[in-house]
Amino acid sequence: MIPGAVLGWDMGAALAMAKALGIDALIAAELLPEIEAVMVRKLNEQIGDGHG
Repeated sequence: MIPGAVLGWDMGAALAMAKALGIDALIAAELLPEIEAVMVRKLNEQIGDGHG
């Protein structure tokens, strides 16, 4: 764990949410890692801007 940083999503929870929304699990499993990477990068940029 890194204080003040986002490391990633709980992919089990993300896949469960996709299933609840009726999204095919194979499609979600293919797309979520790329979406997660962008989200983590952007959130950490915002966190860094607030601490500078």
